Amino acid sequence: MTVRVLVASLRQLRPKQWAKNVFVLAAAVFARRYTDPQSIALTLQAFFAFSFVSSAGYVLNDWLDREADRRHPRKQHRPIASGALPGAAAAVLGVGSAAAGFGLAWSVATTTDSALFPLVLAAYLATTLSYSLYFKHVVILDVMVLALCYVWRVVGGAVAIAVTVSPWLFLCTAFISLFIGFNKRRAELSSLGANAGTRAALGSYSQAMILEYQAIVTANTVLSYMLYAVLGPTPWMVLTVPFVLYGLFRYIYLVDQAGAGAAPDEDLLRDRPILATVVLYALVAIAVLQLAPHAA
Repeated sequence: MTVRVLVASLRQLRPKQWAKNVFVLAAAVFARRYTDPQSIALTLQAFFAFSFVSSAGYVLNDWLDREADRRHPRKQHRPIASGALPGAAAAVLGVGSAAAGFGLAWSVATTTDSALFPLVLAAYLATTLSYSLYFKHVVILDVMVLALCYVWRVVGGAVAIAVTVSPWLFLCTAFISLFIGFNKRRAELSSLGANAGTRAALGSYSQAMILEYQAIVTANTVLSYMLYAVLGPTPWMVLTVPFVLYGLFRYIYLVDQAGAGAAPDEDLLRDRPILATVVLYALVAIAVLQLAPHAA
């Protein structure tokens, strides 16, 4: 295997997009398991299990979309679409990534003496495959299925350390995922214009429709998080609400004014105000949970 193919394989894994798997860490934080060594180890294994399996999904998705990607101004440079990664190498990479992910899942199952985590990971893989093979062509459901992938990440992080997924965590994850998804479609529709045909379902959206969806999911994201902040483990979590509001408003600003949103993972890593907001949110949330461990 040449150096060129090795570099293309690494790019195809999309390690930047592993940032999406930080959702796996949520259960450890909100269940206050961030000081338990075993929980930390299991959560990290779960994080990389989702990362490798998601990479396997990216390989399949890019192979199926290779012709459409070649007509896309940004995606035409992806390894498979550009021809830098041959089909046989892509197949080996996809199978190998999936095997690595489920190998880590088996390690988690052995440690916890429970098969729940591999089952959740399998459900996540099935969801990504259903998206690649069918749902990405169906308007509205394309975003909802992608949002479900984020929910599986949160559920996986919870079952890996044997904690219950609270309704609040489920609702907040679902709405923030829909928020990201519809903003992604808005950004794609704005940037592609007449080339909207490069994504099957994109032509069925309009800016007016997406703005309505955006308003609905943004309002429900804020509402569900504020209810959690007041009724969750401690009402002092209201101290984190300003960070959530600013993060949402900043992201909408980036989509509307800076042409961002088409690659949410890259926006998170590139925009310093959002990065600072995420770090400050995490610090304040952990401090509040740590200082009020017995609150109702």
